[in-house]
Amino acid sequence: MGSRMDMINGSLGDKIIKYAIPLAATGVLQQLFNAADLAVVGHFSGKEAMAAVGSNAPVIGLLVNLFVGISLGSNVIIAKSIGQGDNENISKAVHTSVIVALLGGLFITLSGEFLAPEVVRMLDVPNDVYPLAVKYLQIYLAGMPVILLYNFESAIFRSCGNTQTPLAALVISGILNVVLNLFFVLGLGMDVDGVATATVISNLVSSALLFGALMRTELAIRIEPKKLRVHGGVLGQILKIGIPAGIQGMIFSFANIIIQSAVNSLGTTVMAASSAAFNLEIFSYYIMNSFGQACTTFVGQNYGAGKSERCLKTLKLCLLQSIVSTAAVSVLILVFSRPLLGIFNTDPDVIATGRIRLEYIFFAYLFSFAQEGLSGYLRGFGVSFIPAACAVIGICGVRLTWIFTVFQKSPSFTTIMQVYPLSLGITAAVILVVTLLVKPSKRYVARGAIYQAS
Repeated sequence: MGSRMDMINGSLGDKIIKYAIPLAATGVLQQLFNAADLAVVGHFSGKEAMAAVGSNAPVIGLLVNLFVGISLGSNVIIAKSIGQGDNENISKAVHTSVIVALLGGLFITLSGEFLAPEVVRMLDVPNDVYPLAVKYLQIYLAGMPVILLYNFESAIFRSCGNTQTPLAALVISGILNVVLNLFFVLGLGMDVDGVATATVISNLVSSALLFGALMRTELAIRIEPKKLRVHGGVLGQILKIGIPAGIQGMIFSFANIIIQSAVNSLGTTVMAASSAAFNLEIFSYYIMNSFGQACTTFVGQNYGAGKSERCLKTLKLCLLQSIVSTAAVSVLILVFSRPLLGIFNTDPDVIATGRIRLEYIFFAYLFSFAQEGLSGYLRGFGVSFIPAACAVIGICGVRLTWIFTVFQKSPSFTTIMQVYPLSLGITAAVILVVTLLVKPSKRYVARGAIYQAS
C-alpha cells in the first residue's frame, strides 16, 4: 500500500495501462453497488422498486459531482507537487482534502434529507414509485460523508500512481454490499431501504480501509490526524481546478435529471429498461474514463517536472489504449445484451427497450474518446475551465434544448436516445479545436506555472 509509480521517467505505455485498469475496475465495482441494488429489488421486490432505485441516479450524481470535481483538483495539485518534489504542499493538500470531503458530505446529508421529497417529485416519478424513490434517496444521502471521503481518498492515492489500493478496498466492500443486500431484502423482508442501507454500510467500510492505509503509508501522502485542517492557500489551488470540473458535473447531472424526467414520463417499463441498460453501458464508460483520468495524473506529474514532451506522448497513448479497450468491451456487451439485461429483469419489453439504449449510447461513445481524453489532458495542466465550458455548452446545452423541443413533438424513447451521439459529437469537435488552439504543452509549461482559466 506504500508504493508509488514513477510517471516522469522510463516507459509510458505499460504504466498507463497498469494505472488505468485498476481505476476502471474500481469504477465498475462502484457501479456494481447500484447494479446489485437493481438486481436484488428487480427480482425480489418488482419493477416499481427497481424503477425507484434507478430514477435516483441523476439526483445522486447532481449532489455528489461538485465534490467529486473538487477531488479531481486535489489529484492535480498533489500530482504536480509530486513532480516538483514539494512534500510540504503534498501534505497540506492531503489533509485539506479529507476535511473538505467530510464537511461537504455532512452538508449534502443534512440538506438532502429535507429536499428529497421535492426533488423526487420534480422528476415526474409515477405515484406507484414515488414513496419508494424518496425512501431510497433519504437513506442513501445519510451516507454522503463516507461516500465523498472514499472519493477524495482515492484521488489522493491516484495522484501518486496507486490505483490498486482503492480497488482492493472496494473489492472487500463490494462483496459486503452484495451479502447485505440479500440479507436485508430476503432475510428481513426489506425493499429499497434494505439495498440503500447496504450501500451506505459498504461505503463506510471502503472509506475506513483507505483512511487506515493513508495513516500507515510512509509516502508524503500520509495522513496524520493532528494535521487535519484546511490550508487556505492549498484549498484555493484545489478549488480553482476542482470547481469548474465540479460545476460541469453538476450541470451534466442536471441535464440527466431532465432526461430522466422525460424517461419517467414514458412509464415504469421504460424507466426499468433505461436503468438496466445504464448499469451495463457504464462498464464501458468507466474504462474510457479511466484513461482520461490517467492522462490527467500523468500529465500533472510530468508538467510539474517540466517534461512537456512526455505530456503530449501521454495523450496519444491514452487515446489509443482507450479506443481499443472500450470498443472491445462495448462489442461484448452488445453481443450478450439480452442475457445481461435479463439479470436485472426478465420482462421482454424491458429487455427490448434496454437494447435500444445500449445501441445508441455505444454509437455515441465513438465521440466520447476525444472528449474524455482531451479533457483529461487539459486538466493535467490545471486548465479546468475550458473543458468544463465545452461540455456544458456542447453536451448539456444540446441535450436540454433537444428535450424541450424535439422530444415534445415526438415523445418516444428513441427520440431521447438520439440526443446522445448528437451532443457528444458536437462537444468532441469543439474541444478538439480548442485544444489545438490552446496547445498547453508548449505555452503553459514554458511559463512555469499552472494556467488558471477562470
